[in-house]
Parts: sequence; structure tokens; C-alpha cells
Amino acid sequence: MSYLDELNESQRVAVEHIFGPIMVIAGAGSGKTRVLTYRIAHMMEQGIDPFNILALTFTNKAAKEMTERIGHIVGAGEAKNISMGTFHSVFSKILRFNAERIGFPNNFTIYDTQDSKSLIKDIIKELNLDDKTYKPSMVFGRISAAKNNLISPEAYAANAEIQLEDKQARRPELGRIFQSYANRCLKAGAMDFDDLLYFTNVLLRDFPDVLHYYQQKFQYILVDEYQDTNYAQYLIVKKLAAAYQNICVVGDDAQSIYSFRGANIENILNFRKDYPDFVLYKLEQNYRSTKNIVEAANSIIKKNKDQITKTVWTDNNEGAKIKVQRSLTDNEEGRTIAQAIFERKTADGSRFQDFAILYRTNKQSRAFEEALRKLNMPYKIYGGLSFYQRKEIKDLLAYFRLSANPHDEEALKRVINYPKRGIGKTTIENIIIAANRYNTSMWEVIKDFSRFPADVGSAARTKIYEFVTMIDSFGAELDKTDAFTLAERIAKSSGIIRELLAEKDKGPEEVERFQNIEELLAGIQEFVRGADADAPRTLADFMMDVALLTDADQEKPEDRNHISLMTIHSSKGLEFPNIYIVGLEENLFPSQMALNSRSELEEERRLFYVALTRGMRSCMLSYATSRFTWGQSIMCEPSRFIDEIDPQYLQFESVSRAANSRSLMGSGGFDRGFTGGLNKPLQNAPQLRSLKEVSQSKPSTDSGAQSLAIMVGNNVLHDRFGKGKVLKLEGQGADKKATIFFPQHGSKTVLLRFANLQILEE
Repeated sequence: MSYLDELNESQRVAVEHIFGPIMVIAGAGSGKTRVLTYRIAHMMEQGIDPFNILALTFTNKAAKEMTERIGHIVGAGEAKNISMGTFHSVFSKILRFNAERIGFPNNFTIYDTQDSKSLIKDIIKELNLDDKTYKPSMVFGRISAAKNNLISPEAYAANAEIQLEDKQARRPELGRIFQSYANRCLKAGAMDFDDLLYFTNVLLRDFPDVLHYYQQKFQYILVDEYQDTNYAQYLIVKKLAAAYQNICVVGDDAQSIYSFRGANIENILNFRKDYPDFVLYKLEQNYRSTKNIVEAANSIIKKNKDQITKTVWTDNNEGAKIKVQRSLTDNEEGRTIAQAIFERKTADGSRFQDFAILYRTNKQSRAFEEALRKLNMPYKIYGGLSFYQRKEIKDLLAYFRLSANPHDEEALKRVINYPKRGIGKTTIENIIIAANRYNTSMWEVIKDFSRFPADVGSAARTKIYEFVTMIDSFGAELDKTDAFTLAERIAKSSGIIRELLAEKDKGPEEVERFQNIEELLAGIQEFVRGADADAPRTLADFMMDVALLTDADQEKPEDRNHISLMTIHSSKGLEFPNIYIVGLEENLFPSQMALNSRSELEEERRLFYVALTRGMRSCMLSYATSRFTWGQSIMCEPSRFIDEIDPQYLQFESVSRAANSRSLMGSGGFDRGFTGGLNKPLQNAPQLRSLKEVSQSKPSTDSGAQSLAIMVGNNVLHDRFGKGKVLKLEGQGADKKATIFFPQHGSKTVLLRFANLQILEE
């Protein structure tokens, strides 16, 4: 059977269209990766040289999987000749080949976000600026935004509008920090992630011969997730495609959710302006989700005005309705969702990896973590500290970086006195001062104090000389020795292995640090084994791979049997049989910060659409009527997004607060006599307002009447928070609320009709 026979009609015509500009709008779960993969394979089958194909993805993992699939069709050897990878990985190779043209060494280091913020923090200190006004994260974000819009430090300083913005924000020195940051990166022979795109644009702009070379090389260009490209990426693609205009972009405007990273939805919406003779294909058949989920997602995304119209449909089964779960508090929400997962897993034999809890912000994970731990269910939080950001890993990688580029200032500062070798903080500061004074790198200073005098004592100079000799010896082996052999030597000779072995008996954390180093070395050994016999992989090759890893590239298959907890942004591109979208409350999702304009609200709605379309078989939407924020309990309203879903796809539920519920969750395990579920379907409500009428647990007539009779100053008893004093009353009748101070829990605001309060005698 031909690979083309595996495609539906819409997919096939997109695959077979090779020449000229085309845009493929791919609905969620519609097989866009298959279309991209088969299109490249088909191009090669039609005689197009793989060396002339450029395919840009958003993760290295996706590029690797696509290359392997193409290899099955056309042969692995030919598939490797395609230039395929992320924007950053592909263009970092172009920059290394042409680095000297723009003033950088070809062995430049790639700084990660942590490195950049560390350098910015040092610059703020050196300029005697207030780090509360000039927070490193804020400064880094400002610099990043400038680079993504191709604004140089000089242009930033010369732009009157930008300068006025900074003055009004009481941060007039941002331009000076930006300039200093750029100068220090250049001295260190380092680029950050934004530089990889910024300097690629500079290279193609300032060197017409380079632009011409790559236009002739990349005669066929394919871009995945085009809706997520920023201005810098858009401009690179446009320049490269200008000669032949054989460009295919694939994406979904309904899943454009990264404007905070600089992504510009206009790139996909305005594709027709750039290429008036383009051809549009739509992939509208969803292979992932049930009819109910697909139709619910359609019903909400159609509320957006700025979009390319399409109708996603599926031949999959009807599936269950989307459950809408209401809880009293965020903690109760955590327990309810954990309980729902346990019950579903028990009922149908699902695996832990079949479940995902999706939230708007990372801070929401706490309640779910606590509840899952009590039920002994394994989980993993995504977006936390990655393997390559752990201290011991960063330490060893810093030695690797120095071996390849000794001018790397952040790596040098990190390990010049680790393990401790008698080079103190004051000595390091004096070396930095000398480097700034002579406008050179720290490495040049410590290599030759006679040429660049610094206030460093003789004992420290001896230690520094030994350090320099060691780094030089590592560098001398860089091109002669394979990555694993040199990495193992550095780990031992630097003293890191000895240091961690000495700490190994101190506790489990120290053991884990040592094991992490072992894991890193094992990974490098695997990297070396995967090389071609005639092209052994060096440590510099490994470092380039590591520097360009995305979060999605770092999970190992054997680590997947757990419940996934992640932000919705992190979930894009993934799918799970069962999903739980939590915290669906106004000002949380949609975020309060996204309610200033229609475009911001529409991006929030697209984010909800992305969340909903991660689900394959079932979906639950959850919200709490109160949430503990900034030290106090606040009342919450259900998200407008629930109301925007056609109610025929929803089933409204409420959590039971029976005694057995508390015993199950509070004890950290299950009562052996438990036979029933906590979640009972109540009704199919036609309007959102019915959500507010659904009772959490119906209070008895007596307790309900007593609650509504409460007055300011009464001492009361709450079944969860204990004794408290009523401080304030608001509202009338069924909507009457009380603010109560509980000595053990602080102030809480509760709805009296649900609170089941007892008035205590004075």
C-alpha cells in the first residue's frame, strides 16, 4: 500500500501540492504532523533533493520523529540530508558557520534564561541600580521583546517612544543595561536564545551573498505551527522563501496562544497578503476526540472574531458529555478531582498516564499535589526544574562550556571556585573589575595578570594558574577525543565526582546529586554511540544539542506512567484520554490581566480551546466558589467560558460533602467499606446561572434557617474551620455572605445557605 493511501482526501491534496505558496489550516487532532511528514517524503519521491528542503518545527523531538518517519519511506540516509529542526537549532548552525562575519567566534556559547538573568543581575549591581526597580526577570523580558522585534541596543536607546515608556515606568536605565548586556555577551562569545534569531536576521540583512546562498540551498521551505512564529522568525522565513516561493506553512489560528513570547497571530492571518497566489487547504477531520468534545470546542471558538473559518468534525463515537464540577474551595477542588481520577481508573482499568490536570497558572498545582499524594497516586508536574537546570548538572556543564569557549563569563564565574580551591568572592569581583576596565574577558585577565593587572593576591594567583592550566588541557582534547571520554575526564579531574562522593553519605539528596551526574554521563555515552563511525561526536556537539533542548524534548518514555499536572500552555501538542481543566473562574481563567481588550480575551478563549481539544475520551471542567489568595479567602464566579459552551454538551455535577468523603480524603487512604462515587450527576442545565443554583450539599432546614439568622458579632461553629467570630455580613436572602474570623484559619467569606453554621452561646 502506498503511503498516500493512508491519507484522507484533504490531507492527500495538501501532500501532493509541491510548488508555490500553500497554507494548511489544521484543526486540532487532524493529522498535521502526518501531512508535513508525508509531504516531505512525497517531494523526495518526486525527485527533489533533500539538501534543498528546510523544515522548521517547534521541538527537536518533533523533528526527530518526523525524520524517522520519512526515513521509513525514502530511506534513513536520505532523510538525514534534510535540514530539519527548530528555528533555533537550524539557525544556530548557520550562525556557527558564519559567526565571524558578525563578530562572534564559531564556538560561541548559548546562554539559557538562567545564565542571562545572572548576567543581568551582575550588571544591575555594577551600575548601582535598585534591583527591586530593575528586577532581572523584568529586564530580561524587556530585552527579549526588543530582540524579537529586531531592535538593537543602539536603536532602543535612540527611539524616543521607547525611552518615554521607560521613563514613565521609572526605569530610565533599561537602555543602558541592554547595551551593557549585549557588550558582555559579545566579550564572552555568547548568544542567548533570542540572539539566535536576531543575529540570523542581521546576517541575512547585511550580507547579500549569505542570503543568496541559503535561498538557493533552501528552495523548499516548510514551517510547522506557523501561528506561533514571532516577527523575527517570520522575517527570516520570508527572506529565505523570496527567491522560489515554494513555502508551505501549517498551523491553526485557533491555537495561537503564545503572544506573551512574542508570537504574532497576524503572521498566519496575513499569509495571503505576503503570497497573493497562495492556495489554502483545510484539515477539518479530527481523529483524536469524541464528537461531544469536538462539538463543544467548536461552539466556544466560534465566539472569536479574528479567525480563519473552518468546521472541525469527527467520525469518532459520541462520547460522554463534558462534566462541569463545582467545589466550595480550591482545596476541595483538589480532593474532588483526585477522587474522580481514582474512581475512573478503578472503574475502567486506565493507566495513570491516561490522566492530565490542566490549569491556567503553576501556583494552582498545590491542592492537586496534596490530594494525589493522599491517595498514593503518582504524578509529575511539568514546567518545573528540568534535569539540565539542576545545580550539579549546571556545574558540570559549565566545565564543558569552558572547555569549548573559555571566554564564557557565566560558566567561568560558576566554577572558578567549585569545588572550592581558595579563590574567594572578592578575588572574583576584582577580576570582573579588571576585565571591565580593560574591555576584555575574565579569561584574558586570569590567563595573563602581567598584561591585565588585577587586585589578586599571590596565593589566589597560584590557584587561578592551576585552574587555567586544567581548562586549557580540557580544551586541547576537545577535537581529538569523543564526547563521553572527555566528559568523564572533566568530571573526575575537576573534582566534581570527588566532591559528590564525599557528600554521598549525608542523605538522599546528596545521593540523588551523584546519581544525576551518572545519568548525565550515561546520556553522553548514548549520544556518542548514536554517531556515524566516520564522524565521531565531540563534547562541543553534545553541548550544542543540550543548549537547544526544549522542555518537550526532555521527558523519557519510561518516566510516563504518572498523572500529568501542567499549565495549558505546556499541554499544547499533547493528548490524553482523560483531562481535567481546573480553576475555571473569572479573573483566573480568563486571566484578569487578559480582560483589557478583545484580542487578549480572544487569546484566552483560544487557550481554553487548546485545553479542551487535548481530551480524547472524557473531559471535566472544574471551578471553586471560593479560593485562598494572598492570605484570604475570596469568592469566585464561574468562568464565562463555561457559559459559552453549548449546554447540550455539558453535564453539571456537584461534590458531596458526606462524612465518608472527609474520611476517605483526610485519612490519606480509602475506607474499605466505601462502595459509591462522590460525584453525582444533578441535571443538564441549559444556562450557566443554573450552576450557581446547584447546592453543594443541602443543609438541613434547621441549620439553614439558623445560618441565615446569624448577626455580626455572633460566635459560630463551622464543620471544617471550627469556632469563629462573624465580622461582616453582605447581601440578602439566599445570597447572604458572612466574613468570619477563625483563629486557626484566618478570615473566610462564606455563603450562609451552604455554610451549615451553628450559633454558639456567648
